[in-house]
Amino acid sequence: MAEAAVGGLVGTVEAPDGAAIKDRFDAVRAEVAKVLVGQDDLVHRLLLALLADGHVLLEGVPGLAKTLAIGTLASTVDCRFSRIQFTPDMLPGDVTGTQIFNPREGTYAVRKGPVFGNLVLADEINRAPAKVQAALLEAMQERQVTLGEETFPLDDPFLVMATQNPIEQEGTYPLPEAQLDRFMMKLRVGYLSKDDEVRVIDRMAGTGTVPSASAVMSADDILKARQVVRQVFVDDKVKRYAVEIVAASRNPTAAGLADLANLIEYGASVRGSLSLVQLAKTHALLAGRDYASPHDVKSIAPDVLRHRIVPTYEAEAEGRSADDLAAAILAHVEVP
Repeated sequence: MAEAAVGGLVGTVEAPDGAAIKDRFDAVRAEVAKVLVGQDDLVHRLLLALLADGHVLLEGVPGLAKTLAIGTLASTVDCRFSRIQFTPDMLPGDVTGTQIFNPREGTYAVRKGPVFGNLVLADEINRAPAKVQAALLEAMQERQVTLGEETFPLDDPFLVMATQNPIEQEGTYPLPEAQLDRFMMKLRVGYLSKDDEVRVIDRMAGTGTVPSASAVMSADDILKARQVVRQVFVDDKVKRYAVEIVAASRNPTAAGLADLANLIEYGASVRGSLSLVQLAKTHALLAGRDYASPHDVKSIAPDVLRHRIVPTYEAEAEGRSADDLAAAILAHVEVP
Protein backbone atom coordinates (compact mmCIF):
# COMPACT_ATOMS: atom_id res chain seq x y z
CA MET A 1 0.00 0.00 0.00
CA ALA A 2 1.38 3.39 -0.99
CA GLU A 3 1.46 6.10 1.65
CA ALA A 4 2.27 9.80 1.57
CA ALA A 5 2.94 12.36 4.29
CA VAL A 6 0.44 15.19 4.16
CA GLY A 7 0.51 18.05 6.67
CA GLY A 8 2.53 16.03 9.14
CA LEU A 9 0.10 13.09 8.94
CA VAL A 10 0.43 9.83 7.10
CA GLY A 11 -2.23 9.83 4.40
CA THR A 12 -3.55 6.71 2.75
CA VAL A 13 -3.38 6.80 -1.04
CA GLU A 14 -5.36 3.63 -1.69
CA ALA A 15 -7.65 1.38 0.33
CA PRO A 16 -5.62 -0.12 3.19
CA ASP A 17 -5.22 -3.82 3.86
CA GLY A 18 -5.56 -5.52 7.23
CA ALA A 19 -1.83 -5.33 8.04
CA ALA A 20 -1.71 -1.60 7.27
CA ILE A 21 -4.72 -0.96 9.53
CA LYS A 22 -3.09 -2.90 12.36
CA ASP A 23 0.09 -0.85 11.95
CA ARG A 24 -1.87 2.41 11.96
CA PHE A 25 -3.77 1.53 15.11
CA ASP A 26 -0.56 0.31 16.76
CA ALA A 27 0.84 3.78 16.07
CA VAL A 28 -2.21 5.31 17.79
CA ARG A 29 -1.67 2.97 20.73
CA ALA A 30 1.97 4.06 20.99
CA GLU A 31 1.02 7.74 21.01
CA VAL A 32 -1.58 7.22 23.73
CA ALA A 33 1.00 5.30 25.79
CA LYS A 34 3.15 8.45 25.88
CA VAL A 35 0.52 10.02 28.12
CA LEU A 36 -1.52 7.21 29.67
CA VAL A 37 0.02 4.68 32.05
CA GLY A 38 -1.20 1.16 32.76
CA GLN A 39 -4.51 1.31 30.87
CA ASP A 40 -3.58 -0.82 27.86
CA ASP A 41 -6.76 -2.89 27.98
CA LEU A 42 -8.93 0.23 28.16
CA VAL A 43 -7.13 1.81 25.21
CA HIS A 44 -7.47 -1.40 23.21
CA ARG A 45 -11.23 -1.44 23.73
CA LEU A 46 -11.58 2.22 22.84
CA LEU A 47 -9.78 1.45 19.58
CA LEU A 48 -12.14 -1.47 18.97
CA ALA A 49 -15.11 0.87 19.37
CA LEU A 50 -13.55 3.47 17.10
CA LEU A 51 -13.07 0.85 14.40
CA ALA A 52 -16.45 -0.80 14.96
CA ASP A 53 -18.39 2.50 14.83
CA GLY A 54 -19.91 2.02 18.28
CA HIS A 55 -20.36 4.31 21.27
CA VAL A 56 -18.69 3.56 24.60
CA LEU A 57 -19.64 4.17 28.24
CA LEU A 58 -16.79 4.30 30.78
CA GLU A 59 -17.57 3.76 34.43
CA GLY A 60 -15.14 4.31 37.28
CA VAL A 61 -14.50 6.34 40.40
CA PRO A 62 -12.98 9.82 40.02
CA GLY A 63 -9.29 10.18 39.34
CA LEU A 64 -8.74 7.10 37.15
CA ALA A 65 -7.96 9.03 33.95
CA LYS A 66 -11.21 8.27 32.15
CA THR A 67 -11.40 11.75 30.65
CA LEU A 68 -7.65 11.80 30.01
CA ALA A 69 -7.85 8.49 28.13
CA ILE A 70 -10.59 9.74 25.81
CA GLY A 71 -9.01 13.15 25.30
CA THR A 72 -5.62 11.61 24.53
CA LEU A 73 -7.14 9.19 22.03
CA ALA A 74 -8.91 12.10 20.35
CA SER A 75 -5.62 13.98 20.03
CA THR A 76 -4.16 11.10 17.99
CA VAL A 77 -6.85 11.52 15.34
CA ASP A 78 -6.90 14.58 13.12
CA CYS A 79 -10.61 15.31 13.43
CA ARG A 80 -13.02 17.48 15.41
CA PHE A 81 -13.17 16.74 19.15
CA SER A 82 -15.90 18.07 21.44
CA ARG A 83 -16.12 17.82 25.21
CA ILE A 84 -19.44 18.28 27.00
CA GLN A 85 -19.42 18.56 30.79
CA PHE A 86 -22.86 17.39 31.92
CA THR A 87 -24.47 19.23 34.84
CA PRO A 88 -27.96 19.16 36.43
CA ASP A 89 -28.89 22.60 35.04
CA MET A 90 -28.20 21.75 31.39
CA LEU A 91 -30.79 22.03 28.61
CA PRO A 92 -31.00 19.90 25.45
CA GLY A 93 -29.89 22.91 23.40
CA ASP A 94 -26.60 22.95 25.29
CA VAL A 95 -25.83 19.65 23.54
CA THR A 96 -27.53 19.82 20.18
CA GLY A 97 -27.54 23.56 19.55
CA THR A 98 -30.41 25.97 19.11
CA GLN A 99 -31.99 28.66 16.93
CA ILE A 100 -31.02 32.28 17.60
CA PHE A 101 -33.59 34.97 16.76
CA ASN A 102 -32.39 38.02 14.84
CA PRO A 103 -34.86 40.82 15.75
CA ARG A 104 -33.55 43.17 13.08
CA GLU A 105 -34.27 40.77 10.22
CA GLY A 106 -37.01 38.81 11.97
CA THR A 107 -35.31 35.49 11.17
CA TYR A 108 -33.76 32.59 13.05
CA ALA A 109 -30.19 31.42 12.61
CA VAL A 110 -28.99 27.98 13.61
CA ARG A 111 -26.14 27.68 16.11
CA LYS A 112 -24.89 24.11 16.22
CA GLY A 113 -23.96 22.56 19.55
CA PRO A 114 -20.93 20.50 20.61
CA VAL A 115 -22.56 17.26 19.48
CA PHE A 116 -21.51 18.25 15.95
CA GLY A 117 -18.10 16.65 16.14
CA ASN A 118 -16.33 13.44 15.21
CA LEU A 119 -15.29 12.35 18.70
CA VAL A 120 -17.60 13.59 21.45
CA LEU A 121 -16.76 13.22 25.14
CA ALA A 122 -19.89 13.24 27.30
CA ASP A 123 -18.28 13.72 30.71
CA GLU A 124 -20.36 12.54 33.70
CA ILE A 125 -23.37 11.88 31.53
CA ASN A 126 -25.49 10.77 34.50
CA ARG A 127 -25.35 14.26 36.03
CA ALA A 128 -27.74 15.72 33.45
CA PRO A 129 -31.53 15.19 33.57
CA ALA A 130 -33.35 12.75 31.28
CA LYS A 131 -34.29 15.30 28.61
CA VAL A 132 -30.63 16.22 28.09
CA GLN A 133 -29.54 12.58 28.03
CA ALA A 134 -32.28 11.87 25.50
CA ALA A 135 -31.07 14.68 23.23
CA LEU A 136 -27.60 13.15 23.08
CA LEU A 137 -28.75 9.57 22.79
CA GLU A 138 -31.14 10.42 19.96
CA ALA A 139 -28.20 11.89 18.07
CA MET A 140 -26.22 8.70 18.82
CA GLN A 141 -28.91 6.51 17.31
CA GLU A 142 -30.17 8.60 14.41
CA ARG A 143 -26.84 10.28 13.57
CA GLN A 144 -28.73 13.51 12.96
CA VAL A 145 -30.09 16.51 14.88
CA THR A 146 -33.26 18.47 14.18
CA LEU A 147 -33.24 22.17 15.04
CA GLY A 148 -36.52 23.88 14.30
CA GLU A 149 -37.65 22.71 10.86
CA GLU A 150 -34.18 21.72 9.68
CA THR A 151 -32.47 18.36 10.11
CA PHE A 152 -28.68 18.26 10.07
CA PRO A 153 -26.66 15.05 9.58
CA LEU A 154 -23.80 14.53 12.01
CA ASP A 155 -20.21 14.18 10.91
CA ASP A 156 -18.81 10.80 9.95
CA PRO A 157 -17.11 9.26 11.84
CA PHE A 158 -19.23 10.07 14.88
CA LEU A 159 -18.38 8.42 18.19
CA VAL A 160 -19.66 9.26 21.66
CA MET A 161 -17.50 8.26 24.60
CA ALA A 162 -19.35 8.91 27.86
CA THR A 163 -18.16 8.66 31.47
CA GLN A 164 -20.03 8.21 34.71
CA ASN A 165 -19.22 7.84 38.40
CA PRO A 166 -20.75 4.68 39.95
CA ILE A 167 -20.35 5.59 43.62
CA GLU A 168 -22.01 9.00 43.85
CA GLN A 169 -25.80 8.87 43.61
CA GLU A 170 -26.86 12.30 44.90
CA GLY A 171 -27.56 14.70 42.07
CA THR A 172 -27.35 12.02 39.37
CA TYR A 173 -29.85 10.66 36.87
CA PRO A 174 -29.14 6.99 36.00
CA LEU A 175 -29.45 6.14 32.32
CA PRO A 176 -32.52 3.99 31.54
CA GLU A 177 -31.85 0.51 30.17
CA ALA A 178 -33.21 1.42 26.72
CA GLN A 179 -30.70 4.26 26.46
CA LEU A 180 -27.84 2.20 27.87
CA ASP A 181 -28.47 -0.28 25.06
CA ARG A 182 -27.32 2.31 22.52
CA PHE A 183 -23.78 2.04 23.83
CA MET A 184 -21.90 -0.77 22.12
CA MET A 185 -19.75 -1.38 25.20
CA LYS A 186 -19.65 -0.47 28.86
CA LEU A 187 -16.12 -0.47 30.22
CA ARG A 188 -15.09 -0.59 33.85
CA VAL A 189 -11.99 1.40 34.78
CA GLY A 190 -10.11 0.14 37.82
CA TYR A 191 -7.21 1.27 39.96
CA LEU A 192 -3.64 1.08 38.69
CA SER A 193 -0.99 -1.18 40.18
CA LYS A 194 1.42 0.40 42.66
CA ASP A 195 4.23 0.37 40.10
CA ASP A 196 2.07 2.06 37.47
CA GLU A 197 0.95 4.66 39.99
CA VAL A 198 4.59 5.54 40.68
CA ARG A 199 5.12 5.88 36.93
CA VAL A 200 2.17 8.30 36.77
CA ILE A 201 3.72 10.43 39.51
CA ASP A 202 7.09 10.46 37.75
CA ARG A 203 5.49 11.38 34.43
CA MET A 204 2.96 13.97 35.55
CA ALA A 205 4.57 15.44 38.66
CA GLY A 206 8.23 15.21 37.73
CA THR A 207 10.57 17.94 36.65
CA GLY A 208 10.26 17.20 32.94
CA THR A 209 7.69 18.36 30.40
CA VAL A 210 4.24 16.81 30.69
CA PRO A 211 3.94 14.41 27.71
CA SER A 212 1.39 14.82 24.94
CA ALA A 213 0.18 12.73 22.01
CA SER A 214 0.35 13.70 18.32
CA ALA A 215 -2.11 13.03 15.52
CA VAL A 216 -1.16 9.95 13.50
CA MET A 217 -4.51 9.15 11.90
CA SER A 218 -7.14 11.08 9.98
CA ALA A 219 -10.91 10.73 9.93
CA ASP A 220 -10.63 9.40 6.38
CA ASP A 221 -8.29 6.66 7.62
CA ILE A 222 -10.96 5.52 10.07
CA LEU A 223 -13.66 5.40 7.40
CA LYS A 224 -11.41 3.37 5.08
CA ALA A 225 -10.52 1.00 7.91
CA ARG A 226 -14.20 0.42 8.63
CA GLN A 227 -14.66 -0.70 5.02
CA VAL A 228 -12.04 -3.37 5.62
CA VAL A 229 -13.81 -4.47 8.82
CA ARG A 230 -16.86 -5.34 6.74
CA GLN A 231 -14.73 -7.79 4.75
CA VAL A 232 -13.56 -9.76 7.81
CA PHE A 233 -14.97 -13.28 7.51
CA VAL A 234 -17.34 -14.56 10.20
CA ASP A 235 -18.30 -18.23 10.02
CA ASP A 236 -21.92 -19.18 10.69
CA LYS A 237 -20.77 -21.12 13.77
CA VAL A 238 -19.28 -17.93 15.21
CA LYS A 239 -22.49 -16.01 14.52
CA ARG A 240 -24.51 -18.79 16.12
CA TYR A 241 -22.20 -18.72 19.16
CA ALA A 242 -22.85 -15.00 19.62
CA VAL A 243 -26.60 -15.53 19.33
CA GLU A 244 -26.51 -18.42 21.81
CA ILE A 245 -24.77 -16.21 24.39
CA VAL A 246 -27.37 -13.46 24.00
CA ALA A 247 -30.26 -15.96 24.01
CA ALA A 248 -28.96 -17.46 27.26
CA SER A 249 -29.16 -14.02 28.88
CA ARG A 250 -32.83 -13.75 27.88
CA ASN A 251 -33.95 -17.29 28.76
CA PRO A 252 -31.43 -18.96 31.06
CA THR A 253 -33.65 -21.98 31.70
CA ALA A 254 -33.84 -22.89 28.01
CA ALA A 255 -30.03 -22.64 27.86
CA GLY A 256 -29.61 -25.06 30.76
CA LEU A 257 -28.99 -22.34 33.35
CA ALA A 258 -32.09 -22.70 35.49
CA ASP A 259 -30.20 -21.43 38.54
CA LEU A 260 -29.94 -18.01 36.84
CA ALA A 261 -33.63 -17.74 35.95
CA ASN A 262 -34.53 -15.82 39.13
CA LEU A 263 -31.41 -13.67 38.93
CA ILE A 264 -31.88 -12.03 35.51
CA GLU A 265 -34.73 -9.54 35.02
CA TYR A 266 -33.96 -8.76 31.39
CA GLY A 267 -31.35 -10.01 28.96
CA ALA A 268 -29.53 -8.51 26.01
CA SER A 269 -31.32 -7.23 22.91
CA VAL A 270 -30.58 -7.84 19.24
CA ARG A 271 -28.11 -4.97 19.49
CA GLY A 272 -26.14 -7.25 21.79
CA SER A 273 -25.77 -9.90 19.09
CA LEU A 274 -24.84 -7.29 16.48
CA SER A 275 -22.26 -5.73 18.80
CA LEU A 276 -20.69 -9.10 19.60
CA VAL A 277 -20.16 -9.92 15.94
CA GLN A 278 -19.03 -6.43 14.93
CA LEU A 279 -16.54 -6.17 17.77
CA ALA A 280 -15.31 -9.71 17.12
CA LYS A 281 -14.43 -8.61 13.59
CA THR A 282 -12.50 -5.56 14.76
CA HIS A 283 -10.81 -7.62 17.49
CA ALA A 284 -9.63 -10.07 14.83
CA LEU A 285 -8.46 -7.32 12.48
CA LEU A 286 -6.35 -5.61 15.14
CA ALA A 287 -4.88 -9.02 15.95
CA GLY A 288 -3.74 -9.34 12.34
CA ARG A 289 -6.39 -11.82 11.15
CA ASP A 290 -8.97 -11.59 8.37
CA TYR A 291 -11.43 -13.91 10.10
CA ALA A 292 -13.24 -13.78 13.45
CA SER A 293 -13.04 -16.70 15.87
CA PRO A 294 -15.17 -17.72 18.87
CA HIS A 295 -12.32 -16.46 21.06
CA ASP A 296 -12.86 -12.96 19.64
CA VAL A 297 -16.52 -13.12 20.64
CA LYS A 298 -15.78 -14.43 24.13
CA SER A 299 -13.05 -11.83 24.71
CA ILE A 300 -15.33 -8.85 24.26
CA ALA A 301 -18.59 -10.40 25.49
CA PRO A 302 -18.35 -9.11 29.10
CA ASP A 303 -18.11 -5.50 27.86
CA VAL A 304 -21.10 -6.00 25.55
CA LEU A 305 -23.30 -7.74 28.14
CA ARG A 306 -22.38 -5.69 31.24
CA HIS A 307 -25.01 -3.01 30.68
CA ARG A 308 -27.53 -5.20 28.87
CA ILE A 309 -28.12 -7.80 31.59
CA VAL A 310 -30.40 -6.43 34.32
CA PRO A 311 -30.07 -8.37 37.60
CA THR A 312 -33.16 -8.98 39.76
CA TYR A 313 -33.51 -7.94 43.38
CA GLU A 314 -32.68 -11.54 44.32
CA ALA A 315 -29.37 -11.25 42.45
CA GLU A 316 -28.54 -7.99 44.19
CA ALA A 317 -29.40 -9.54 47.56
CA GLU A 318 -26.97 -12.37 46.80
CA GLY A 319 -24.31 -9.92 45.69
CA ARG A 320 -24.41 -11.14 42.06
CA SER A 321 -23.63 -8.39 39.57
CA ALA A 322 -24.25 -8.30 35.82
CA ASP A 323 -20.58 -9.21 35.38
CA ASP A 324 -21.07 -12.34 37.51
CA LEU A 325 -24.13 -13.37 35.52
CA ALA A 326 -22.36 -12.78 32.20
CA ALA A 327 -19.40 -14.86 33.38
CA ALA A 328 -21.72 -17.73 34.32
CA ILE A 329 -23.33 -17.61 30.86
CA LEU A 330 -19.97 -17.55 29.06
CA ALA A 331 -18.72 -20.46 31.15
CA HIS A 332 -21.79 -22.52 30.26
CA VAL A 333 -22.42 -21.82 26.56
CA GLU A 334 -20.40 -24.28 24.51
CA VAL A 335 -17.65 -22.77 22.37
CA PRO A 336 -17.75 -24.12 18.79
